[in-house]
Amino acid sequence: MKSSIHPKWYNDAEIVCACGNIFRVGSTKPQIKVEVCHKCHPFFTGEMKFVDTLGRVEKFQKKAKEAEVSLKILREKKKKKIEESSTVRQPKTLREMLLGNE
Repeated sequence: MKSSIHPKWYNDAEIVCACGNIFRVGSTKPQIKVEVCHKCHPFFTGEMKFVDTLGRVEKFQKKAKEAEVSLKILREKKKKKIEESSTVRQPKTLREMLLGNE
C-alpha cells in the first residue's frame, strides 16, 4: 500500500451535533458538525418534530410552483396549436396536393 496517497486517519474524530451532543468515531477529518443525531432525530426520539435543513421544503415548494406555471403555459401553447391546425385544412394525399382539390 502506498503511504503518500492516503488521507490521515483520526481514530478519535469528534462529531458535534447542533443539539449539543458530542461523540467520537473514526474519520479522515478531526471534527465534523451535523444538524441532527440519534439524540435529537424525530425517528429515534419519537417526537413529532419538523426537521428542515437549509430551507429544503421552501426550495421544493418554489420548484413546484414554477413547474405548475410552466405546465399551464405549455397547455395554452398546445391548445393554440391545436386550434390553428384545425382551422387550416391541409391536403391529405399527394393527389390532392397535385390536383389542388379541396
